[in-house]
Amino acid sequence: MGPARTAPPSTSQAAAWPDAVPTQLGLALAARGLKLVTAESCTGGLIAGACTSVAGSSDWFERGFVTYSNAAKTELLGVPGELIERHGAVSREVALAMAMGALQHSRGQFAISVTGIAGPGGGSEAKPVGTVWFGFARTAGQVHTECVRFKGDRSQVRSSSVAHAMTRALAIVSAD
Repeated sequence: MGPARTAPPSTSQAAAWPDAVPTQLGLALAARGLKLVTAESCTGGLIAGACTSVAGSSDWFERGFVTYSNAAKTELLGVPGELIERHGAVSREVALAMAMGALQHSRGQFAISVTGIAGPGGGSEAKPVGTVWFGFARTAGQVHTECVRFKGDRSQVRSSSVAHAMTRALAIVSAD
């Protein structure tokens, strides 16, 4: 894992996740016999919404967890409370645990997790507003995490997070 990178804000939700990306992700997942599960905090279900906006998504989208609170992360995904206390909810460790927990608590084979600080409050010097951790995991054991620092207001951070998650998931799935 390298340093966090900064991304510009997206100008609109339409620009953030054009219909082509969820459709392409769905085709890539279906071609590999994989079902997607999402575990979302700061995006509040927007990734699941982008996926299920595609006709036929029931062929490749299994379910989505919206785990906005720390308690939800623990109760629904099995993220240890001690892990959240030690590293914070917005961390590599929690993003990875969310992705793994989503796989363990679903029938999916590929998971996307997102946890971040959309703002306007909640940031710190170490984790400013716009800091978002992503986790990607497969039941076969492959995992990937990354951190991006997005610029913009709450809406822009959230839509940029959705766009990034979908685009990276497509790249990871397509690499197989």
